[in-house]
Amino acid sequence: MNYNVLRYFSVLAQVEHYTIAAARLGISQPSLSSAIHNLENALGGVKLFEKVGRNIRLTDEGKFYQEKVDAALNELHKASLTLRDSKNSAPIVIRMGFVSGTLEGLVAEQIAAYSRSNRRIRFHLTESSAENLMDLVRREKLDMAIVDSTDRDRSLHFRKLNQRDFYVALPDSHPLADRKFVVPQEVVHEPQVVFNYNVGKSFKEWTTGSPSDESVICTVDTAQTALDLVAAGVGIAFISDKCLRERPGVHYVPLQNWHQALYMCILYDKWLEPPVWDFVELIVKTVRNAAAEG
Repeated sequence: MNYNVLRYFSVLAQVEHYTIAAARLGISQPSLSSAIHNLENALGGVKLFEKVGRNIRLTDEGKFYQEKVDAALNELHKASLTLRDSKNSAPIVIRMGFVSGTLEGLVAEQIAAYSRSNRRIRFHLTESSAENLMDLVRREKLDMAIVDSTDRDRSLHFRKLNQRDFYVALPDSHPLADRKFVVPQEVVHEPQVVFNYNVGKSFKEWTTGSPSDESVICTVDTAQTALDLVAAGVGIAFISDKCLRERPGVHYVPLQNWHQALYMCILYDKWLEPPVWDFVELIVKTVRNAAAEG
């Protein structure tokens, strides 16, 4: 039985309200409803909740199941503490992936703070394209990843974090370097250095008139390498606001009205150790709160 589904049921059983439970769990109400429906089907069609007006309440079967589930979750938690205490010297490795420009600021600060709060925590970080990161999560090579696109694969679960703005990085000598902003269609056909496949792909799809493959002169893994090539005059590059760096020979111009959402990606049915799951929740909460305040 999926641990997360049991946890969803436990929280919903406590509050008997889908909206409140979904907010507490940090998931959408449809996702919660689907999880409970699948749980009831897995139990042979037993109804755990019944509608009372606009609210819900536990059925007799639901009350019985809540007692057993809460007891089981409590035992699992105690077992986790026992194992943790018995191996105090064993490191807990959090394997996290991220697309370029998302590790800075709040995320990096939370990694540092989380490491200081528990000396057993170790981080293994992977920077790559969203497509590759999602594949690594799918193959359980990563526990989580911050990505800038989603996938229709239902084994992956995406939770929106915030969004970032984009700029075009131009050589200082470029005729558009002094502009206050650039309309994407003005530069889409120019030679491009692409440092993230999904950024380049989504940009092509978003703009009017998809550029030919010849527009992509070079594909690299990081924004820093892309900026080095822009400074050398190889081409232009589309850079998120988090990747901007003072770089001789490079000028940044905002792309008008182009934003890209960021998501936390995890494997839907994968068991995550409590410290790893707690870190996922910490990142989601911290980044969402900062976006709301900003």
